[in-house]
Amino acid sequence: MNSKLLVIRKTYEDPLDQVVVSILSETPYEWYEEGMSCKNRRILIIAPLNELGYDVSLLNWLTTHHDKTFFEGSIGGMIVCSTSDYYTKSMAQDLILHMNSMGLGFVGHSVLEIVKNYKNFETWQKTMNCSLEEIAITHGKQLVERLQSHQFKALNSILALHSSSYKTSNTLGLWHLVKSHLKSCEVNEIHIENGTVVDCKGCPFQTCMHFGKHHSCFYGGVMVEEVLPAIEAADIIVWVCPNYNDSVSANMLAVINRLTVLYRQISFHDKVCFAVVVSGNSGSDSVTKQLIGALNINKGFQLPPYFSIMATANDPLKVLEIQHIDDEAGFMAQNISNFCQNAK
Repeated sequence: MNSKLLVIRKTYEDPLDQVVVSILSETPYEWYEEGMSCKNRRILIIAPLNELGYDVSLLNWLTTHHDKTFFEGSIGGMIVCSTSDYYTKSMAQDLILHMNSMGLGFVGHSVLEIVKNYKNFETWQKTMNCSLEEIAITHGKQLVERLQSHQFKALNSILALHSSSYKTSNTLGLWHLVKSHLKSCEVNEIHIENGTVVDCKGCPFQTCMHFGKHHSCFYGGVMVEEVLPAIEAADIIVWVCPNYNDSVSANMLAVINRLTVLYRQISFHDKVCFAVVVSGNSGSDSVTKQLIGALNINKGFQLPPYFSIMATANDPLKVLEIQHIDDEAGFMAQNISNFCQNAK
């Protein structure tokens, strides 16, 4: 992989100029020019948003260059800047989903969000004795450092999490189709049953840290006894998520929310995240983007290229009748196998 950082920026706005210069001041980099290869590169995308929350030039560029292998072998991160308090997360999720489908993997905590007046860094200022802009620059440099030091590692253990019916679930049926192609990989599968995982209480930071030091949580239960240890032990985690009202199901969302106690203790940067998402009518992309926001941007799981398989199916197990679905499942299985050290 080319060691020099490739910086892609299609829209120029004055407020970002000095920040970008400062973030990149200690890093060898080059600006993307039309015709350059984006394969096997470390890539930083810079997206200044307009008043409606879009970087139109970047979206048009992606539309023009959309190809499944355009970013093949590359790893990325992103700086998204808004003129208001909003849109950075939603635009970042959109961009990550599109670029990931073009072969771009993303490091954990892949996005530096900068809202109007750097307001989103006020919490950090409580523990860092510097200006909000300086905090943003520090976080930007940390993102660039993760990009520069990233290495694709061979991993071992696979964990699949789901809360679906074994007999009727299209989403679980699609995952089991993927799993059927993973003949050389061992998979630990956990069913999150209704009522077994209580959602996060939102404990004070000190309380969460106290329980975390003892590998526990305020609520305890199956989450502490089985789920959190399995997530900590796993290298690859597959989130099997049907679309519930354009969202992850309550059971699975509770698991994500309860990750905080483990997040306080360990880094998820070397853990690889995959997703299987099925909708009855539409909206699989909405659920997938929710997972991107929660797991990659917020919690810091690494996203491999082509991290999700999405489908639309309504009647029980109808997903298995979709044309070419076995090929798509095989592609995802091969993608997972590429990370497995013990795969033959």
